[in-house]
Amino acid sequence: MFVMGLLRTILIILLVYFGFKILARLFAPILLKFAAKKAEEKFGGQFGGFQNPNQQRQKQKQKEGETVIDKMPNQSKSSNPKLGEYIDYEEIDE
Repeated sequence: MFVMGLLRTILIILLVYFGFKILARLFAPILLKFAAKKAEEKFGGQFGGFQNPNQQRQKQKQKEGETVIDKMPNQSKSSNPKLGEYIDYEEIDE
């Protein structure tokens, strides 16, 4: 009698576990899409679309036909790559 109750309890626990696992696989993509859509709406409303405020200011200042360069040019280093980089230091007397 006790063994049958124990087996029945274990079987119910396993059925609930595997049922939850199967349902999670089915509904997880739907829930994730829903959460992503809500987050997109929330952040889109705060920032006025997907543009950051700097881009909006540049568009307002930019006149028609004007050329704008957004990225900084690469700064070439004058140090020799074979020698390494010179680091200036100062000795401290104790």
